[in-house]
Amino acid sequence: MNGRNESCYNWVHIPEDRLKSNISRKAIHGENITIGMFFLKKGAKVESHKHVNEQMSCVLSGAVKFIMVDGKEYVVSQGMVMHIPPNVEHAAIALEDSVVMDVFSPPREDWKKGADQYLRK
Repeated sequence: MNGRNESCYNWVHIPEDRLKSNISRKAIHGENITIGMFFLKKGAKVESHKHVNEQMSCVLSGAVKFIMVDGKEYVVSQGMVMHIPPNVEHAAIALEDSVVMDVFSPPREDWKKGADQYLRK
């Protein structure tokens, strides 16, 4: 034992939060990170937003277009990772049915509080 408080999770047992008809999410919050598993139907749109959290988005299946505030667009498909620095405005559109794993640091306090309305519009 190393003295740390360790936990093992299985995504099957994590409750799914339906954000809107074509987007749902599962999330696990650690002390210094949040990891989220997003399920996006083709055409699902995450409205433009920004947050204090650094973000890494790994597309596990499908393809997602990320649109940055400066107008740059990135198509991220299976096996690719998108890095979004803190406080950078961005949006996303699912080009196919997609599963995306997002990792955030620090943890997503807005998700814990249900203050993530940009995901629910």
